[in-house]
Amino acid sequence: MVRDKFSKDNIDYVLLLVIVGLLVFSLIMITSIGVPKSIDLSKSKDILFPTCGVDGVDCYFLLKRHLARIGVGLIALLLGSKVPYRFWRKIAIPFFVAVFMLLVLIFIVGTRNNTAALSWINIYNNSFQPAEIAKLALIFYLASWLERKGPEIQDFKNGFVAFAVVAAIVVLPVVLQPDFGSTLIFTIIAGSLFFVAGGLKRHIALSLLVVFFLVLAVVPTKPYLKHRFISFFNPSIENCQPEPVTADGVRRNYCWQTEQSNIAIGSGGIFGKGLTQGIQKSYWLPQATDDFIFAASAEELGFIRIVFVVVAYMLIAYRGFMIAGAAGDAFGRLTATGITVWIVSQAFINIAVNTGLMPVTGVTLPFISYGGSSMASTLLAAGILLNISKQTTPHAYSIFRRRDRGTHTPQSRRYRRA
Repeated sequence: MVRDKFSKDNIDYVLLLVIVGLLVFSLIMITSIGVPKSIDLSKSKDILFPTCGVDGVDCYFLLKRHLARIGVGLIALLLGSKVPYRFWRKIAIPFFVAVFMLLVLIFIVGTRNNTAALSWINIYNNSFQPAEIAKLALIFYLASWLERKGPEIQDFKNGFVAFAVVAAIVVLPVVLQPDFGSTLIFTIIAGSLFFVAGGLKRHIALSLLVVFFLVLAVVPTKPYLKHRFISFFNPSIENCQPEPVTADGVRRNYCWQTEQSNIAIGSGGIFGKGLTQGIQKSYWLPQATDDFIFAASAEELGFIRIVFVVVAYMLIAYRGFMIAGAAGDAFGRLTATGITVWIVSQAFINIAVNTGLMPVTGVTLPFISYGGSSMASTLLAAGILLNISKQTTPHAYSIFRRRDRGTHTPQSRRYRRA
């Protein structure tokens, strides 16, 4: 019999090549976009007009750190691809507990790092964001928990309510930071796993309604979230006026990032200004190498080239869901689904923010943005997805068929021998 394209011991090389391609793209764009920030980070405070190579100014400071972070991430990718994915089911509970403790620890030793959210733990000259690894911990725990629940997930009390409580354990500390972007990602991951595991549509509709009212209740109590939403839905001159300088010396204009991002994308046009020729990255666009790297890249590359980044994430979605549909057991299927949904939803939320289709959320662009926690966690997740692709069964059920409205069971042995 002809071997299936998801054959045992053969990883999905298409998925691997797409990820490597995004990493190479990331290095190119950090080299091109990161010079202004590199100068700012490496210059002495007494230098008024720093230039590359003068008085220790390092124009490739960001690139060197980014290379190191990608190196750590590639080790995580290799680890994830080599360790059998069922190992993560064995440690799902202690891993979940450890990450939850880190999320709580943030409220004791955490820092804001010039942002509105208390999301980082600083270690020497580096910072670590527990919410990034918490996404993976949530996927492992929910995949394991939903596998054990089986058809019982359709019950309102023992299924839906119990699931909501489990998901809230991780989501609540992130909400309190408050980290709106990560909260949104957590909610999408949890909802998608509940759906694929066989959760009833009416329960999903109820959960969406509850989330909607929670957003209405929480947003007005957090000034920065309130102003972000107001400025997004009504970007009038009055709503976009800068606030007075706060106690921490910050003066916020909640329309500024979106406005400058739109200018960057618009000025890039069809063919772009060329590498290193972007203007917004130097003076106007905040976080050009982090949250807004898509806009900064679009200015230099133009629509024709930047659209390939969007296509790359669409390919990850396609290959990821194919791997999930061919997984040999429920845990593998749910884990592959969760990882795919995480990476792809975060990518398109970031792109939506960069193009002004969503309020600013503060999430990175997977495999591209400058950021150690995000790079390491997403590459580890990608490695686990590749490992699942090595151990799939031909002709397995599609995750979209949701047979018997419950968690799918593995294929029979005759299929595994195919």
